[in-house]
Amino acid sequence: MADSETLKAKNVDSADETRTFDNGKVDVVHVDEITAGRFTLEPGWRWSENVKPIVGTDSCQVGPGDVYIIRPGHDGWIVGDETYVGVDFSSETERYAKEG
Repeated sequence: MADSETLKAKNVDSADETRTFDNGKVDVVHVDEITAGRFTLEPGWRWSENVKPIVGTDSCQVGPGDVYIIRPGHDGWIVGDETYVGVDFSSETERYAKEG
């Protein structure tokens, strides 16, 4: 059994912050030095159209995630008609879809 110093948890359904944008949102949770985000991206979402106007960079600068690596400088989009939901544990989550 872990004590309160070795185990800390938060539920993403009670996110510290939710950032919404056209065709999607990210629920951000902070646990000590870790930032995690649950991304919900609807059909029609495209980084260059829905997030680029918020962050002002020419391409997506988000990199590593927990089970995949997407190098900075990419675009991304949803193919098909189903919603994508993913969780990312990355220092880049802190800046995702956040102005300035």
